[in-house]
Amino acid sequence: MIRKRRASLIFSVILAISLSAFECFSGTVSAQPDGLNRVLQYIHSDWDVLTRSMTRCDSIVDPKLPEAALLYLPANFPEPDSVKQLEHACKVRVEHLPLVIEHPGEPGVEAISPQGLLFLPDSYVVPGGRFNEMYGWDSYFIILGLVRDGRVDLARGMVENFFFEIEHYGTVLNANRTYYLTRSQPPFLTSMIMEVYNAEKAAGHEDKQWLARAYDFASRDYETWMRYPHLAGATGLSRYYDFGNGPAPESLQDESGLRRKVIGYFLLHPQLDRTYVVAEGSKTTQEATGPDYTVEVCDVARTMARPGCETSSTVQLSADYYKGDRSIRESGFDISFRFEPYGAATHHFAPVCLNSLLYKTEKDLADISQLLGKNADAAQWRRRADDRKQKINRYLWDEQRGMFFDYDLRTGTKSTYPYVTTFYPLWAGLASPQQAQAVARNVKLFDEPGGLVTSTTDTGAQWDYPYGWAPLESLGVDGLRRYGYTADADRISYNFLSTVAENFRREGTIREKYDVVTRSSEAHVSAGYQANVVGFGWTNGVFLELLQQLPKEMVERLAREQDASSAHQ
Repeated sequence: MIRKRRASLIFSVILAISLSAFECFSGTVSAQPDGLNRVLQYIHSDWDVLTRSMTRCDSIVDPKLPEAALLYLPANFPEPDSVKQLEHACKVRVEHLPLVIEHPGEPGVEAISPQGLLFLPDSYVVPGGRFNEMYGWDSYFIILGLVRDGRVDLARGMVENFFFEIEHYGTVLNANRTYYLTRSQPPFLTSMIMEVYNAEKAAGHEDKQWLARAYDFASRDYETWMRYPHLAGATGLSRYYDFGNGPAPESLQDESGLRRKVIGYFLLHPQLDRTYVVAEGSKTTQEATGPDYTVEVCDVARTMARPGCETSSTVQLSADYYKGDRSIRESGFDISFRFEPYGAATHHFAPVCLNSLLYKTEKDLADISQLLGKNADAAQWRRRADDRKQKINRYLWDEQRGMFFDYDLRTGTKSTYPYVTTFYPLWAGLASPQQAQAVARNVKLFDEPGGLVTSTTDTGAQWDYPYGWAPLESLGVDGLRRYGYTADADRISYNFLSTVAENFRREGTIREKYDVVTRSSEAHVSAGYQANVVGFGWTNGVFLELLQQLPKEMVERLAREQDASSAHQ
């Protein structure tokens, strides 16, 4: 009860701070139906809408698969009373996993059938829509919002769930479904730990015993990225790598047309094809896998008559393509052309984002060690961070272009694909002042009316131009702010916040992503799932975070604009 009252007090204080800049327009949240108050009301109530637990029937449902609901408990884990009640009330089938899982990609996990939800002990917030489970990197941005909104207990429970995943499922998972047991997601665990620890400390409850426990789990999870096959060749850096093979199960229903597009693209661009498409009977060292596809040669239709077609060959996508496709899902950037078209070569790159996050992890673990009095550990973590920083500068920094780029392990060269992840080293604090200045000069490449665009290339993929995503807005803004580029940070924040608010005013919802060129929630992607999902966990969190950082006069202007727009509707 004490912690619940404390959380309520934190919410009251934080909400008052969030509203103080425009309270002269509304007085209270409920007094103003439009503008920022209405958005804040939506976000505040949406945490409960998006909360799942092992006591709720809707937690088991998986919109991505047609199979009936099934819940898995870890092997040798006693069935909790809450699960027994869920099993009875929701008519849910409950089973134990057939094996003990100590590492990601443990042999045998791909054979688990049917697919199902993996048990977690505490409540958690899901992104929304088709994403009805707790995700790895989504949760960091959700936790930012929960902390801003005074829901620290819920945020802490989510971090506890990640400890449970490390203990029983081998790592922080992409999400808690059996088909995600072969991969993780971008490592934000220490950032989540520090958000919760600092929020509780600010509320007068510094829990070093919990921090020590968190340190042990975070150190274990860090090692996942420091072992083969997550090592990026001889660079000393790390890469994304999914241990699974063949088509990703979660893509079979919602992304059914994607692989036809991939085959067509590489057949029409043979200069790019690194044998991602394997024809039946062809002589190649590439192993083919997955379903068959037929390639046809057809006449061009010039009348109403059906054009004649001849089957040219039967083809499959290669095992290497599927490894890249699965690995880009571990990166969170599915789908983009950043790691070659359709992410086909993701596992052949040392990426800026991952290695910046691991540097941040090493720095966080050094700070945690220091807080716990583990001075030798702290010194070791600092050495690791310094070593990674040197390697990032060697392999990923392009002095001539003034940006950070991914590194192609096959060619031994940097990518030339401008991507918004160039701001990650600023967010992590590893960029030198000169590097930050160069990156800031290149803001113009990504700066659009609705915020930062993900890339400069329009590929039809959802993680490319013209789309902007809340987590990347947050990391980019924080990175610029960290190095003193406040005007850029404020402008980008304002543009993204106003885009979200304007679309919310028209639709009454918050979305997963936005077209930041047209400032619209309409998304016409050709590579990836088609829906622009409603919810949406990380956009909710980033909205609160960016709003909190924005100068008072800009918040007031944003509120006036939303109120004025509402009056004209």
